[in-house]
Amino acid sequence: MQISVVIPTYNRSSILQECLQALVEQDLPRKDYEVIVVDDGSQDRTKEVAEEFVHAHDHIRYFHQKNQGQGKARNLGFEHAKGSIIVLINDDMIVRKDFLTQHLRTHLRHPGEHEVVLGLTLWHPRLEKTPLMNWLTNGSTVLGRFGGHQFAYEKLEGKTEADYNFFYTSNLSLKKSLLEKYPFDPAFSGYGWEDIELGYRLTKEAGMKLYYNKDAVGFHDHFLTEEAMKKRMYNIGKAAWIIHEKYPELGKVPSKMKQFAFWLFSNRLALAVLRMIRDLTQGHVTNFYYYALSKRYFLEGLHNR
Repeated sequence: MQISVVIPTYNRSSILQECLQALVEQDLPRKDYEVIVVDDGSQDRTKEVAEEFVHAHDHIRYFHQKNQGQGKARNLGFEHAKGSIIVLINDDMIVRKDFLTQHLRTHLRHPGEHEVVLGLTLWHPRLEKTPLMNWLTNGSTVLGRFGGHQFAYEKLEGKTEADYNFFYTSNLSLKKSLLEKYPFDPAFSGYGWEDIELGYRLTKEAGMKLYYNKDAVGFHDHFLTEEAMKKRMYNIGKAAWIIHEKYPELGKVPSKMKQFAFWLFSNRLALAVLRMIRDLTQGHVTNFYYYALSKRYFLEGLHNR
């Protein structure tokens, strides 16, 4: 078996069903891949949905753990994987029919253990993109700096290689032997840079080369709200300390002066002014408002480690 797709999931039974359906419709022969669903303690119909696919398709397997976070869920999936290549996606990804074929082709061109493949993640066409969602996926919207950096694919235009900052586990594949040596750090209990930490560790310790295949396309089917952004940035603020203690050279915990600067434009009064201007204008002011709001939530997480 060549490929094991590992999907951590938590309370998203509806979209998980679509995710799995897209995977069983791949143009790669079924004998060449398997799908491993790791349920991170869901309380909805995740188990029922997954088991329906398990009973109907012998190349899908399901595992359950108590709620411990994506990192531990992925590690559990790796332990049971039979494929020599691990493909990582999230449970809200709907992939194209040639998705696995594209990942496999790139690995055949780059067979080294340290060679990793990044695919392209796009918003699902059926989603109506909001200004917040546009900001989150544009890494250089204001003065080349104030993008949301959930994804920053525009920086890879015309390129075939990327660095550890693009270690996006929503659409990534790597050799199982590499993950056996360098698993995800279980210290990250929730979302927040566990992927970037592993990408940096692989670069530093294993000489990782990250190759970008823009034809390995997955569609992100998740409508994002300000409340979701708040949770994400809060968790990133808390996770910054974990990375800082391991790799202080990355500067993930801002200096006191920089934290004060963030506070100046993200306190309640500043945000109220920015919100008022945002409602009257579009473009950079709107993007800067979301940038300021994200820094407020980041600081809250940073100060509640």
